[in-house]
Amino acid sequence: MRLHAAKTVTAFLMLAGVIVPAVAQPPSPATSPEPALGDPMPDRVLTLAHGVSVSADVTYSTIPGYRPLILDLYRPAERSTALPLIIYVHGGGWMNGHTRQSGAFSDFTAVLADLSARGYVVASLEYRLSKEAPFPAAIDDVRTAIRFLKGNAARYGIDPRRVAIWGGSAGGQLAALAALDWGREPSGEDKSHAEQSDCVQAAVGWYGVYDFSTMPQSAIPRAENAYLDCEKGACPADRVAAASPAAHVDAKDPPMLLIHGAQDKVVPASQSRELAAKLEAAKVPVTLEVIPDVGHSWIGADAAATRAASLRALDLSVRFFDAQLKAAR
Repeated sequence: MRLHAAKTVTAFLMLAGVIVPAVAQPPSPATSPEPALGDPMPDRVLTLAHGVSVSADVTYSTIPGYRPLILDLYRPAERSTALPLIIYVHGGGWMNGHTRQSGAFSDFTAVLADLSARGYVVASLEYRLSKEAPFPAAIDDVRTAIRFLKGNAARYGIDPRRVAIWGGSAGGQLAALAALDWGREPSGEDKSHAEQSDCVQAAVGWYGVYDFSTMPQSAIPRAENAYLDCEKGACPADRVAAASPAAHVDAKDPPMLLIHGAQDKVVPASQSRELAAKLEAAKVPVTLEVIPDVGHSWIGADAAATRAASLRALDLSVRFFDAQLKAAR
């Protein structure tokens, strides 16, 4: 009787032009016989200037107990053949920063897209920060990213024989360490793509820390302490050496470009000068550029000086990549 009355009222309302909402059906999502892992969200692929596409937040490493580690991957519109790869490692004192920032560049994604448009696949990666996991976690992550990208070379259109790594500040230390301390067996918790080499063919460092033993005592002790997981001045010598790119120089290392601001009060320019001298002594091709009147992150006395230094460093870096990855294919 009640059901009949409800149908009669619904019919009357419909005849009167009143919209009656449909009764919601119970959800019927897909399931699997096992716990469903992974991320079913479709890849986020954006189109930037010059037709460059960027695949945002590509997971390259999953270590139990940590967040998935991701990278952004930039690829040019025209890519009929495998292209050289450039990997960017961000700065931030090993405790801050992300894939889309560098120095005073207000839109670093545009910088990376412009670089990709010149005929490169460009990856900008995250790594575990010092409060998440101290040394050697970050360098393990960088090496894992290199192997991941080489292991997926066919999928992403990468020529694994032509790879450069580049970083600024803390990222400069990690990029240089990856370039100079290469050929290691995977030592981190993620051993995927272990068959791939972690060596690169060129490296660029912007205002990086290259020898922790010669860094001034008053410079960045808080950041160093967290990264090395020990008090500055009391760290075990073997850990200091393991984290210092300058301690790993030998004649088999790839060509390097080192750029620094002459007035850098955060990481003194002597860090780049010392590493350049060691590379020269080992007969490794190295170019050193010290930009006058600017400090860390290319910050100068005014906006014009900052812009000029930032563009100078970028131009030198792009020319270096072209010379190392394209000229001698």
